[in-house]
Amino acid sequence: MATTIPSRSVRIFRNGRSQAIRIPREFALPGNEAIISRDRKGRLIVEPAKKPSPIDLVALLHSWEPLSDEDAMPPIEDFPPEPFDL
Repeated sequence: MATTIPSRSVRIFRNGRSQAIRIPREFALPGNEAIISRDRKGRLIVEPAKKPSPIDLVALLHSWEPLSDEDAMPPIEDFPPEPFDL
């Protein structure tokens, strides 16, 4: 059973044109990115950003349509390497 950490009061401050808060150590998130959203009651929800797994990336690639002939790269002439002296 997961233990609940009691709520903490934090100060809101300005960082440029954005509002920011310092996240107390006991609420620290892994990594250096997070997802923020607002629920129907107006509460902010901050969650660690999920790194896509290789399976997620393969599924994304399979969801893409192949390039049309119009969008495909044109053939590139493969020139032989130029000789040089060692």
